[in-house]
Amino acid sequence: MPIRTILVLLDGADGSRSAMETAFAVGRELGAHVDALHVRADPKDVVPLLGEGMSGAMIEEMFDLAEKEAADRSAKARAAFDEYCAKNSIALESKPGESERGQGGTSRLTAAWVEKTGREDEIAARNGRLADLIVIAQSASDADVSSVLTMNAVLFESGRPVLMVPAGTTSPVGRKAAIAWNGSAQASRAIGASVTLLARAGEVAILSAEGDTTSAATAPELVTYLAWHGIGARVQAFTPTSGRQVGEAVLRECADSGAGLLVMGAYTHSRMRQLILGGVTRNVLAEAKIPVLLAH
Repeated sequence: MPIRTILVLLDGADGSRSAMETAFAVGRELGAHVDALHVRADPKDVVPLLGEGMSGAMIEEMFDLAEKEAADRSAKARAAFDEYCAKNSIALESKPGESERGQGGTSRLTAAWVEKTGREDEIAARNGRLADLIVIAQSASDADVSSVLTMNAVLFESGRPVLMVPAGTTSPVGRKAAIAWNGSAQASRAIGASVTLLARAGEVAILSAEGDTTSAATAPELVTYLAWHGIGARVQAFTPTSGRQVGEAVLRECADSGAGLLVMGAYTHSRMRQLILGGVTRNVLAEAKIPVLLAH
């Protein structure tokens, strides 16, 4: 499926700037429209349950503080968006031009600012259902509960591919790409969603490891599938060393090959199992140093 609409989440934190710049770089390469979504926190959602011992003045002070913090984040996110669009001469449009309707959408990079109030995870998943690609910044840590909730929401509830962007990284378009292939339905969806980007990569490596649930023998079949899309790929088989998790091994293979993009299925095992015990997806989400395109 061609990528014509991109949704990027901007929370006002420094890490989301890389996500924004990557979304615009992909949008410019593909002639896509980018919606920059900022979800302004509602004070009643961020203020914890109040105890009986708190006075009315204390409660009001907490609400005022939460509102000020939300306003500051909103202003910072909007300023970054406006500055980037002005500096790079990006046209601001909320809908396709009348002359372009019925012709497959826009053929040039356009952008729009979208601001809503509520829970970021719920709004991001809902808005993401009508985007071809969702771009989101990598969570700073597992302790950042809000970011983790939003990441899981867009992965599991939007039905769309998600491009996670670590802070300080650059656009993956036109660079080497790697595919973590385990033959799963999730990995298949990720590949289908990334064909447009893979076609622009200078080189594509299929990372395949023999395991209890994975057969490295299916990797050549993926080479053939990609060839039908005009994408040349090579198999890069590897064996995780003793004591090294598969996720860590995949990231090491990406680093060794100089890949600028990793494509993989997300949570091919139980999400609860991976959240509690860890797993490939959780490890990659936390440790990746390059953009990762995921699909569930």
